[in-house]
Amino acid sequence: MARIIVGSYVVRFPLGGYLSWALQWIVGFQRLGHEVYFVEKSGWPNSCYDPSNDTMSDDCAYGIEALVAHLEPFGLQERWCYVDARGEYHGLSRERVEATFASADLFVDMGTHGTWLPEAEHSSLRVLVDGDPGYTQMRALANEEDLGEYDHYYSVGRNVGTDGCTVPTMGLTWRPMFDPVVVDLFPPRPVKDSAPFSTVMAWQSYRPIEFEGTVYGSKDREFEKFIDLPQRTGVPLELAVGGHRVPERRLRRAGWRLRNPLAATRSAESYRAFIASSRGEFSVSKNFYVATNSAFFSDRSAAYLASGRPVVMQETGFSRHLPCGRGLFAVKTVEEAAAAIETVTADYPRQSGWAREIAREHLDTSVVLGSFLNGLGIA
Repeated sequence: MARIIVGSYVVRFPLGGYLSWALQWIVGFQRLGHEVYFVEKSGWPNSCYDPSNDTMSDDCAYGIEALVAHLEPFGLQERWCYVDARGEYHGLSRERVEATFASADLFVDMGTHGTWLPEAEHSSLRVLVDGDPGYTQMRALANEEDLGEYDHYYSVGRNVGTDGCTVPTMGLTWRPMFDPVVVDLFPPRPVKDSAPFSTVMAWQSYRPIEFEGTVYGSKDREFEKFIDLPQRTGVPLELAVGGHRVPERRLRRAGWRLRNPLAATRSAESYRAFIASSRGEFSVSKNFYVATNSAFFSDRSAAYLASGRPVVMQETGFSRHLPCGRGLFAVKTVEEAAAAIETVTADYPRQSGWAREIAREHLDTSVVLGSFLNGLGIA
């Protein structure tokens, strides 16, 4: 049994998708028989989002309550630490955290921006997992920053560092992996005849970045290619969409149903319920992922597949690494998206079964994290 510390952001942004994303890793390591801890730091002033009043502040109470509530069912409610903007430790004490790092076999950094590297100095292995391929590297280069000293670097952009992918490597060797999913946390449920294809998305996640003469951005830059998809299929299409400058009136005129993203993602439970209420997922990908051919595949889409909900996702190069055409479809045009949705609808029971089979065979934590740990020499 290894002692593994996972560093990510949950307290700062305690919404269903982020809670679910971190939980798959934490519970996944636990299911493999390891001793798992979660750590997080505020990082900067006013970094904590409170969805109950839609504010940003230094108050971490809401996020801590959400974190503990989601760790408790797995017996992990005492294996976490959050360091707030004043430097106060919540959960594990400073002494306990430092001792845990000193005896840790592995520290997995999933977006703490290196804030735990001093504590991790004496851990046996330090690994950075890049969850936002392209943006991570281009942002660092634009700001003349490095990514910190780790023993190994992984990316969920499975093409990073290979021919045909334009994500800058920064001189680092990037090992490929998928975001994992604990399949049995997403049990398949009956589907209503009126259920839509849906997704949860941010219209603009961050400002565009210009790199080597090309401007890269978020999903808003790709959605234009698929704006009239509702007019090409009889299946309802629904977006739980947030972010900056969402063109709600135009989307509704084009036939998209819009849902309040906070209602759909208030908790991991509401997030799972939103997915379960859907017939499948249609999603565009961030422009960063598409334009660089990164082969990114979303942890959210993995959750849809695990739920037995077929996925129609804009191609990023992931079809090179996952079986497509049954339960999962990689599309480049609105015509291909409409055809894929009709294919799913025409043979839904089997398409649903194939979707869950892909999740089990390729994305389950036993497969993804098992391979990850084996590659690090951790049994």
